[in-house]
Amino acid sequence: MNKKEQLPIGVFDSGLGGLTVVRQLQRVLPHEHIIYLGDNARVPYGTRSAQTVERYAWNCADFLVRRGLKMLVIACNTASAVAVDSLRQRLEVPVLGVIRAGAKVAVKASTRKRIGVIGTAGTVGSGAYPREIKQLDSAVDVFQNAAPLLVPLVEEGWIEGDVPMQAIQRYVAPLVSEKIDVLLLGCTHYPVLQSSIETELRKMGSDALVVDSATAMAIEVSETLETYGLLRTDSFPGELRCYVTDWPDSFIDVAERFLGHSLGTVEKVDIS
Repeated sequence: MNKKEQLPIGVFDSGLGGLTVVRQLQRVLPHEHIIYLGDNARVPYGTRSAQTVERYAWNCADFLVRRGLKMLVIACNTASAVAVDSLRQRLEVPVLGVIRAGAKVAVKASTRKRIGVIGTAGTVGSGAYPREIKQLDSAVDVFQNAAPLLVPLVEEGWIEGDVPMQAIQRYVAPLVSEKIDVLLLGCTHYPVLQSSIETELRKMGSDALVVDSATAMAIEVSETLETYGLLRTDSFPGELRCYVTDWPDSFIDVAERFLGHSLGTVEKVDIS
């Protein structure tokens, strides 16, 4: 096995949400090492300008690349929407973003060609999902709605009860009225709320299928590593190292909800 194959995959997000991508990476690629960076000192990215998000994304990417990577995964939808092209130009490792992966799975799942998207204000405002979806199938109609309250609800652990259900209803109802057949969760925090979102859709009489980009992202990472001959092929389990830019203890407390298992030591770092 060459040295490059042994290098880790770098993953970053504005906070905790990218751990849903890490969870699927660990399921699909259990032998790969992963370094995760959560920029929780500057969360949320979704309310920032495109220029600010691009600067934050470069800070995160630079921190991870300096630790030695074979691939970089942008697990933040907002950063993927505005920074993936510039990072690809500046970095020598393959760079993948969740926007295209999510668009692919949504188009594949849609039978009536009416796709709804919920995401942060930044992701929705960028128009990244409609662009990607239209490139894949120009006949698809795309309807979007920003859902800014869902990220803080998830980060605070409010994933059940009246408050999240009322928020979900408010954000999803305009899309249901458009007769969507697929609802794409355009933020990596949202899979934590998937069960509640599906329940609310059924209450509204919608049969829309809920999809997210985390699983699709893991499959795309696997395929890309194979294409570049970078898959780690030994039988030892991969290791996960986590860094955050603020509040490591709080991060550990909530991370299990995203990962589905306990997390070890998390190191606080300064990347600005």
